[in-house]
Amino acid sequence: MNFLKKLMAIVVMVASFTLVTACGDDSAEEAGEKVDEVVTDAGNAVEDACEDVKESVDAKDKDC
Repeated sequence: MNFLKKLMAIVVMVASFTLVTACGDDSAEEAGEKVDEVVTDAGNAVEDACEDVKESVDAKDKDC
């Protein structure tokens, strides 16, 4: 359940940043950089959550 909460928070965060970026007056390049940063952060959070789940079930392979 904790994994689902983290995943949902990431989805909401990405959607929020995408909407804010689309409505801003920044240049397209800056908006693209912000989206790239958010996507990278979201990917890292999902990977961390995956590793936490694998660790909690004592999986042999802890890499995601």
